[in-house]
This record gives sequence, structure tokens and C-alpha cells, in this order.
Amino acid sequence: MTTTMANSMTDNDNEPLSPERVRRGRRVALLLFVIGFGPMLLATVMYYTGWLNPAGHVNYGSLVQPLVPVSQLNLIGTDGKRLADRFTVPTANRQWLMLTTAEGCAQTCESLLYLSRQVNVALGKDANRVARAAYLTELTLSQQQRLGAEYEAVEMLRRGGRDPVWPDAINPAAGPRILLVDPLGHVMMQYTPDNSGEDMLKDIKRLLKLSQLG
Repeated sequence: MTTTMANSMTDNDNEPLSPERVRRGRRVALLLFVIGFGPMLLATVMYYTGWLNPAGHVNYGSLVQPLVPVSQLNLIGTDGKRLADRFTVPTANRQWLMLTTAEGCAQTCESLLYLSRQVNVALGKDANRVARAAYLTELTLSQQQRLGAEYEAVEMLRRGGRDPVWPDAINPAAGPRILLVDPLGHVMMQYTPDNSGEDMLKDIKRLLKLSQLG
């Protein structure tokens, strides 16, 4: 009897999947996707359209439209790996990212670095949901050393094999910016030196509240 049961189990395992089992597998995969990424996608739709927001659609930074994948920026982290991999590898620790960009780093650029640090601190218990990085070109050696010491929690990114392709209307050579990258790896918003720390803090708090991813 034991032998018969074992043979029966083996035969069943070797049978081709029935259409019903295939459909069931697809439904399970879709459900897992919705559970994992649904809240983030819903948050993005709500943020861009103001849907289900009785106060209307309000944001202080400028929306990047269309969304730009961070892979387009062609940046590499201090670990030597592509920045984009942090948003695509299934086991990655997904976070929001405040990315400061500038050519050189004069007073305005340093003000944005300081601003991103203050916003991160003001997030309190949610601070670990938002990382900080910078892509700064044309720095002198003394600038690199000083900024690295003063903003040691900011990861200094470098160019990959190709030049970065920035979103429309964004050019670090023309003026420093803070770019906000969502946990799915999309550059979705930008802040100029005209934006205050309160502007950024309100936007990011609202996004974190809407999103369960990152």
C-alpha cells in the first residue's frame, strides 16, 4: 500500500499542469504583486491626481513628468554597483532617496546638502525610510575632503560608463537641485534652492504616509 501511494504521488507530480492550475498560479502571482507594489502605485496615482484627497492636489516640489527611471542617470554608488540595482533587485532594501546634484558645490549647493540633512532629521522615526546621496562634479580635492567629513551620511555617487541623462529641465551645470527618487526607482520630483525645508518635509511626510513601500 505504501508503495502504491508513493507511486501515485510520483505520477501526479510528473503530470503536466492543468489549465486550472496555471490560472490559479497566475492569480497567486498577481495577488503577491498587488500586495507588494499596489500601495506604492496607488500612492503615486493619488499624489499626481489628487484622487481621494479632499484638500485637492498640493505639492511644493516640481513634479517630474513623465517619471524618469533612475537607471537613466547612469550613477554608481560607493560600493561600485549601479544605483539602479538598489531599486530592481528583489532583495534590495527599498528606500526613498534625496539626491543632491550640482556642478561644483558653491554656497547654494551646500545649502541644499544641509537642507536634506535637516529634513531627514525632522522625519524622526521615519528617517531610516529616506536615504541621502549626492552627485557633485568639478570638486576640488579640498572640497571633496571637507564635504565628505561634514556630510558623512551622504553617499557620494559617481558617473557610470556613460554620461547621466537627466530629466527634462534638469541640468546640474545650470543650477543645483534635490531630486526625490521613489522606492521603485523613479525620479518623481525636484526641489530648487527656492524651496524651503518645510516644503520638502511636507511633501515627503505625505508620500511616506501614502506609501507602505520604502
